Amino acid sequence: MKNIAKIYAPPAPHMVGDGFRVHNFIPSFPALSMQRMDPFIMLDYGSKFVFPPAPSPKGVGVHPHRGFETVTIAYKGQVAHHDSFGNSGIINEGDVQWMTAASGLLHKEYHAESFAKTGGAFQMVQLWVNLPAKDKMSAPKYQAISNDQMTKVFLDDGKSYVEVIAGKFKDQSGPAKTFTEVHLQNAILAKGMKVDFDFPATQNTFLMVIEGSIKVNADALVAVDHFVEMDKKGTSFNIEATEDAKVLIASGEPIGEPIAAHGPFVMNTRDELVQAFNDYNDGKFGILED
Repeated sequence: MKNIAKIYAPPAPHMVGDGFRVHNFIPSFPALSMQRMDPFIMLDYGSKFVFPPAPSPKGVGVHPHRGFETVTIAYKGQVAHHDSFGNSGIINEGDVQWMTAASGLLHKEYHAESFAKTGGAFQMVQLWVNLPAKDKMSAPKYQAISNDQMTKVFLDDGKSYVEVIAGKFKDQSGPAKTFTEVHLQNAILAKGMKVDFDFPATQNTFLMVIEGSIKVNADALVAVDHFVEMDKKGTSFNIEATEDAKVLIASGEPIGEPIAAHGPFVMNTRDELVQAFNDYNDGKFGILED
């Protein structure tokens, strides 16, 4: 049995730009360091928050990334994005954008114009997934994963299901392509439904309760917006919905390499960080208007 190591209540929220109100779990809590949660090196959770209509989209302006991947999951609302390679698009409710920053790009994210005009509930997760040293300077790329592309594995009640974004659930694979073994899935559960998960003991595993509440291993009650760090020991655990629930489940094989991180750059050495800043200042990440 894989047991709970600790349950974390959401820390005080802060704003990223003027459009993303988030609670940072990884690495704000000392026990949830980049090394401990490897390959997951950052998790911002935007709990459900109602934005009023706005004359122009709120968001975060042009910023660089290098050395890792960003995974944006839209639970409520819509996110528009643009980058310095000419890529752009809208992440709609239920969709995922898996961006491999790798060797570097400039990026900006905003509420979609249609959402900004009407306002409404906004809820999202942004997860940073580290890259192995051999892949950190590979070419940037995107995977736009719409909800209908995700593998949905229905459970015994015929209405609850597990939505597989990456990795596998019961031998069913998700559409995302990953550099290392990463499992990322949403469990959408009716009240009283129970589901079993099994991941290698070597992996780092966490849960994020997006809606409702759950019991883990028929014991610990976990409320909405809470983060669950699972123990490194054991492989299997179960989740039971104590009310209709949605839960993000993530498990990944640690890369096990040195981590040198500063702001939007995550490399292996300080020298590589210095090179990233130099390349950014020299315009090697391209051009993107704010």
